[in-house]
Amino acid sequence: MRPVGLEDILGRERYAAERDAIRRRIIAHKRTRRVALGDRLTLLFEDRATVWYQIQEMLWVERTTDLDAIRDELRVYNQLLPAPHELSTTLMIEIEDQARIRPELERLIGIDEHLVLEVGGERTAGVFEPGRQRADKLSAVQYVRFPLGADAERALVDGAALTLRVTHPSYEADVVLAGPVRAALAADLADPASVDAALRGVRDGI
Repeated sequence: MRPVGLEDILGRERYAAERDAIRRRIIAHKRTRRVALGDRLTLLFEDRATVWYQIQEMLWVERTTDLDAIRDELRVYNQLLPAPHELSTTLMIEIEDQARIRPELERLIGIDEHLVLEVGGERTAGVFEPGRQRADKLSAVQYVRFPLGADAERALVDGAALTLRVTHPSYEADVVLAGPVRAALAADLADPASVDAALRGVRDGI
């Protein structure tokens, strides 16, 4: 997936003028890329539009206008994009009870060994970004990639059943990815032009 470039970034004045409309469009876009896995895990499948929005918001909040600093943000956030033949997600562990956050996160230590994507008859283990889990601590935000072999990628594009499954001893759940979410992921792999069109839709409303 082509990285977000400097040419994609809106200047501060234009972004300020269009920020509310952009936010409405990104919320709608994320609905086609977000899935709940049980009652505590949510995964967002990243693409150019979701990454672009994170970059724009960071530049806005930090009031960044220096070109070198903008390039640094692009470099950092573009790492969230999927490489060829893979899907890339941000996994969020959502615990509403503030008093339960730490113990619940501790219960989920080791989840990096128990998350799989099933495409047809093939199982792909999630590859978690290193450094976000220790023996005694787990971050509530994880970055997970699902590398796809040629057969799995072809099956996904051709309409095979697609399921996310977690089998941690303290947390088991599965969800079938269907409808708009499944269509979006298939388009990511089969039609690069659709990924660019999605960014234009969020950024420019076209």
